[in-house]
Amino acid sequence: MSETRFSNTLIYMLIGSAIILALSLGIRHAFGLYLVPMSHEFGWGHNVFSLAIALQNLIWGAVQPITGAFADRYGSKVVVAVGGLLYVLGLSLMAMSSTGLLLNLSAGLILGLALSATSFPVLLSAVGRAAHPSKRSLAMGIASAAGSFGQFIMLPTTLLLLQSFGWKSALFISSILVALLVPLAWTLKAPMYVDPNAAPSTTPVLSFKQILVIAKNHKPFWFLSLGFFVCGFQVVFIGIHLPGYLIDHGFNATTGTIFLALVGLFNIVGTYTAGWLGGKYSKPHLLMGLYGLRGIAMILFLVLPLTTWSVYAFGVVMGLLWLSTVPLTNGIVANMFGVKYLTMLSGLVFFTHQVGSFLGGWLGGLNHDMTGNYNVVWILSILLSIFGVLVHFMVNEKAVVHD
Repeated sequence: MSETRFSNTLIYMLIGSAIILALSLGIRHAFGLYLVPMSHEFGWGHNVFSLAIALQNLIWGAVQPITGAFADRYGSKVVVAVGGLLYVLGLSLMAMSSTGLLLNLSAGLILGLALSATSFPVLLSAVGRAAHPSKRSLAMGIASAAGSFGQFIMLPTTLLLLQSFGWKSALFISSILVALLVPLAWTLKAPMYVDPNAAPSTTPVLSFKQILVIAKNHKPFWFLSLGFFVCGFQVVFIGIHLPGYLIDHGFNATTGTIFLALVGLFNIVGTYTAGWLGGKYSKPHLLMGLYGLRGIAMILFLVLPLTTWSVYAFGVVMGLLWLSTVPLTNGIVANMFGVKYLTMLSGLVFFTHQVGSFLGGWLGGLNHDMTGNYNVVWILSILLSIFGVLVHFMVNEKAVVHD
C-alpha cells in the first residue's frame, strides 16, 4: 500500500468497521431514551436504570483488555462475531427486564461484554494495524466519523420505535438490526501493514506479561489513561441524563432526542477532523484543547438561559468534541507501543474511560434521586475538564516499543 492512498482491502475494512460501529454505538447511544419510560412503568427511581448502564460501562471497560488480547491473538473478526451474538441476547433480555436484577444482567453484564467486542478499541485497532503509519490517525478518524453517523440515524429511529411500538418492541427490533454485526465481522480481514523497504525485525515478540510491565512503568501512558477517564465521565453523564434533565425543565422527549442526534451528526465532523489534525499536530496538545473546550461549553450551557436553541447549540458543540478524543488517544498508544499490541493496550486505556463512564452514569442518577437535580455532577464534570487539560501536559508520543 502506498503512503498516499488506502488499499482496497483496507477500504473494505473501513466500510465494514463503520457499519459495525454505527450499529453497535448507535443503538447504545439511544439507551438514554429508555430511562424515563422504563422507570415510569416499573416505578423505579432514576438510580435503578442509571446503575445498570453504569455497570455496563464498568464491565465493558474491565473486560476490554482481555477482549483486546483475544483480538490480537485470534483476529478481530472472531471477537466481533461473538460480540454481535451477545448483543442480540442482551437486548432481547433487556426487553423482558421487569426488575433491577434482570436489568443489571441484560443491560449491565451481557451488553457490557458485547460492547467490549464491537466498539472502538477492537475496530480502531484493526484499522490502525492495517494502515500505513502516516495514515493511521486519519484511517481511525474516518472509521470513527462514519461510525458516528449511526448515532445520528439511530436516535430518531429509536424515538420513532418508542412512540410507535413502546420500549419493549423497540428493543426487540434493535436486536434484529444488531444481528447484522455477525456477517459484517468478516470484512475485518486486512493484514497488518509491513513496510516493504524495512529490514527484517530483530525485536523479539513480547509476551502479554512483558508488554504489561512496559506499559505499567511508562508514566505518560497512565497520564493518558487519566485523561480518558474524564472523557468517559462526561459523555456518559450527558448521554444518559441530558434527556431527563431537559424533561425536568419542561422540555419533551423530542428535544432530548434531537440533542443526542445533533451530537451524533457533528461527531462525524469532530472525529474525522481530530484524526486528520492528529496526523499533523501534537495529539496531546489537541486533547488539551478538546477537554478545555468541553468545560467552557458546559459552563455556557448552564449559565445562559435554557431554550430549545441553546440545547441544540450545546448538542452541536458537544458533538464536535464528543469522540474526537478516541482517534487521538488510540493514535498516541500506537505511537508509544506500536501496533502489535494495540488492541490490548487500547483496552487498558479504555478501562479508565469506562471507570469514568460508570461514575458519570451512576452518580448522575444518584444525584437526581437525592436532590431532584444534577447540579453536583455538572460541577464535577466542569472540574474534570480542567483536570483533563492538566494531565495531558505530562503526555508525549515518544515510542517505547516499535512495530
